[in-house]
Amino acid sequence: MSRREELVASLAAVRGRLADACAAAGRRPDEVTLVAVTKTRPVEDVALLAELGVRDVAESKDQEAAPKAAALPGLTWHFVGRLQRNKARSVAAYASVVHSVDRAPLVDALADGAARAGRDLDVLLQVSLDGDPERGGVLPADLLPLAERVASAGPLRLRGVMAVAPQGADPGASFAELQALAERLRAEHPSASWVSAGMSGDLEAAVAHGSTHVRVGTALLGQRPPLSR
Repeated sequence: MSRREELVASLAAVRGRLADACAAAGRRPDEVTLVAVTKTRPVEDVALLAELGVRDVAESKDQEAAPKAAALPGLTWHFVGRLQRNKARSVAAYASVVHSVDRAPLVDALADGAARAGRDLDVLLQVSLDGDPERGGVLPADLLPLAERVASAGPLRLRGVMAVAPQGADPGASFAELQALAERLRAEHPSASWVSAGMSGDLEAAVAHGSTHVRVGTALLGQRPPLSR
């Protein structure tokens, strides 16, 4: 089976899961955007997905994302990894959406980078649902103050929230908590209507709790190759 045939089959399977999840939740399939997470994958895979109609793709490291975005500028590029301030200017020059904003200095750095690039940048606030600093994310109690910081930051557009279900936790309960936080944010900032939640193993639970963007890597592209030593 060719790589294209593999991707045709996996994309059909993921889209089928999304359609079923939307039907179970009483939602329309067009309410949920499939974001293909292509980290560690060659640019040829991204190009094949684009040919198959996938327009939203995500990366988690600037050094990998920047050359791919340069090679395929017609796509909507999402940045989903933990982002350091010294990479913010680079990311702001090519990403359309940054999902992992979790602290005020990063807000300022992204705003500066977007202003220098002369473009607007959609941002999501990453929420920590378990308080683990290694995984990143703003604590729920600090969500609204950070949202205010984004809302006043010139070229940044506050779009909503993002979270990863804690390891070993019930994803349904985790995404229900995120849904409540998203509603609280939306009450203060009506345009912040996006919820980035759900990955290959838990997208159904995320869709049931209002996810508008699911970030799928393994189910689309297969297991990632082992890291070289």
